[in-house]
Amino acid sequence: MTHGLTGYDAFVLDCSDGVHPPLPQTFGRLGPRNPLSGIAPNGKPFDDKLVQEAFSAALDEMRDDGDPEGDVAAGMTFFGQFIDHDITLDAQSAIGTRIDPRAIRNVRTPGLDLDCVYGDGHEASPYLYHPEHKGYLLFGTAENPYDLARNSHGTAIIGDFRNDENQIVSQLQGAFVCMHNILMTALQKDESLVPDALAGIRSEALASGVEGSEMPFEAARRILRLHYHWIILNDFLPAFVDGDVLKKVLHAFDHGTLPKPYTAHAPIMPIEFSGAAYRFGHATVQNAYELNGSSGKVKLFDMRRREFHSRPTELNVEFHRLFNVPGEASAQAARPIGRKLASTIFALPFIDGPLTIGGNELSLEDSRKLPHRNVFRDRVTLELPSGQQMARMMHVPEIAAPEELRAHGITKTPLWYYCLHEAEAHGGKLGPVGGTIVATTLVRLMALDPESILCSTHDFKPWKALGAGEDGSFSLGHMLACVETNRDKVAHRDDLLTGTPAVAAAPELEDA
Repeated sequence: MTHGLTGYDAFVLDCSDGVHPPLPQTFGRLGPRNPLSGIAPNGKPFDDKLVQEAFSAALDEMRDDGDPEGDVAAGMTFFGQFIDHDITLDAQSAIGTRIDPRAIRNVRTPGLDLDCVYGDGHEASPYLYHPEHKGYLLFGTAENPYDLARNSHGTAIIGDFRNDENQIVSQLQGAFVCMHNILMTALQKDESLVPDALAGIRSEALASGVEGSEMPFEAARRILRLHYHWIILNDFLPAFVDGDVLKKVLHAFDHGTLPKPYTAHAPIMPIEFSGAAYRFGHATVQNAYELNGSSGKVKLFDMRRREFHSRPTELNVEFHRLFNVPGEASAQAARPIGRKLASTIFALPFIDGPLTIGGNELSLEDSRKLPHRNVFRDRVTLELPSGQQMARMMHVPEIAAPEELRAHGITKTPLWYYCLHEAEAHGGKLGPVGGTIVATTLVRLMALDPESILCSTHDFKPWKALGAGEDGSFSLGHMLACVETNRDKVAHRDDLLTGTPAVAAAPELEDA
């Protein structure tokens, strides 16, 4: 990384090569703005109030007390959340207030660079790292060695505070931190591994301001990022995107083109992705999860009772219960993507104020409903293209609005809801509209990153030392098994814990 630049600035600089445009750290549109239009059942033109009433009635049917199981491990829902927190953060727009996506700053770097783990490196984000053991990330507390590092108030010391929202994503964040420290331990024991780790990286990326002592850190970060990219391409996307859709997306990239409606000048972070299609994960959440052998079933928002605070050891996750770990029994499963939401996530208990849509205040009960918030964000705040409009732009068959919407006069399906509806005809996986948006956005982030797995100058294969199978197979489950096996063997393990006197107190000054 160029000395003195943030991770984002360096990313922009690297990509400004006359071929790829600079990456604005804002959102943008793939399709046209789609303001409210049409006639409501009462014969009047739809306005904010009539749309709010129509959707409030239609979306209540999404609540589901059951727990249908798809063919994807339950923990992959939360890996999707982890990816989202690595690439997007909208801290500006408010549901019910119209805003141009181009005016919304994306607080996260628009790249799959694990800045939620590394921040901007040990110089710009020193609070994430041990002050004496150079390149090692802080991890664990004196009370719980498998918790995230925390300050005296219990706040997690991580690159993105949202990765402490619930126990599962918190422990996933911890797994990536541990994996980095495992790599640091291996690379410092055997420095001959460093050149292999850096193979394919542009020489100028290391020639500017990187000292020899920093090479193990740079190598560890690169190895982890490449394995992260591999997991997204070969584990995450196939889990949630229809196989034929994903094949078409990858075929386009292989032949130097972009799937419709993407162009070379399309936004790097489309609001159709972050505001609609990628929110498919809400539909995959189960009502409750078994975290370990003694936890019993724990509801998602019961995990949030200690959000942004220290986690008890009794809720530590045994990863094989939530992810497909080689040699272990089948994990719990996520819900297939569809138009139903688990009742435990349908209403958000932590929302403490009503929404106002076009000057009309919703009840607190409706304001807490997740589908209502998603749809009002879509139709009022962001004015996204409908699912049918996106299908026409992609030249794929469109599906009509479902009966529960048409019964209330709604014939243009909000994009988030359309993606869920479309998935029902594709085995609970994202179809031509939702799958194309999700897969193209993520793959394009790699295609624009000269140090990604797609742009590396060597043929990357996952490392057996990190859990890859003899046949080359590798998944998030493989990586998590490696973490559980090796996290207690990390060099300086006890020193990396917070809540212990790792650094001696400074001597008191004598009076002059």
